[in-house]
Amino acid sequence: MAKILLLFYLFLSSTQTNVTATTEYDEQDSPFSFKVEMVPWDIVNEILPRKSFFTIIDVETGLQFRVQRRAGSRHADVQPLTVDDTKIMKKIYGGKWSWKRRAIIVKHDDQMIAASMHGMPHGAGSLQNGFPGHFCVHFLGSTTHRSKEPDLAHKLMLLKAGGKLEEYINNADPYHLVEIFSTGINQNDRKIINQTIVPNINNKKLFQNLNQISIFSVTNMSYLPLSDFKGLLTIEIPIEAEIFRENQGKERKQITFVLVRNTLIERWYIQQNELLKEL
Repeated sequence: MAKILLLFYLFLSSTQTNVTATTEYDEQDSPFSFKVEMVPWDIVNEILPRKSFFTIIDVETGLQFRVQRRAGSRHADVQPLTVDDTKIMKKIYGGKWSWKRRAIIVKHDDQMIAASMHGMPHGAGSLQNGFPGHFCVHFLGSTTHRSKEPDLAHKLMLLKAGGKLEEYINNADPYHLVEIFSTGINQNDRKIINQTIVPNINNKKLFQNLNQISIFSVTNMSYLPLSDFKGLLTIEIPIEAEIFRENQGKERKQITFVLVRNTLIERWYIQQNELLKEL
């Protein structure tokens, strides 16, 4: 009887040890253990000074790698820390470097910060990491070197990382909704596109068409005062666009976006069936 009690005690002790270890691991290493914050760039600039280290977690894949901030005044210029970190980053981008933006979470100590990165090495690099240059990480309110305004694609990705994308698109005016839609095409991001178009419709044909488009650039848009839309449930927005399709080259088109809403107090949606005809 004593042997049985001893074995039962040892079993309980080993089980409790395993549970404690798992809990500690979750608290220290799981990206879901902390709240993701939308932190303005001027504050992040102090949290992550030059030469600081942090972890980047890709929202879509869950893959993560370590980086060091090396420079940057309007955003963070960073480099993967090691050759292995570079390999993980390249895997996130499907094995090819790209300017496309991705939603990421920056993990530093006990803080998780919504951010966006692109995946194209450029400029100078000083770490022995197999990465020919550096890449850019953007936070709330940060800008590119060429503009005083935040890059829309980076902005949408950090909103996605911070769980604020749906709210932002729900409040977009019709003209901005068209801009968001075109950005979603250029970033090849179905989540962004899906939130701009009428829900609960089979979009297989639409996405088959959009998947062939590498660049969708709105070159001209006709604007009316937003007050003109107050009593309408359907509006048309004509645009001029440059479209680049793989194996077909560049094409200039005039496209009319049809936007609809169910009631005067609800949000606008792009009518994708009409758009499919235009494309």
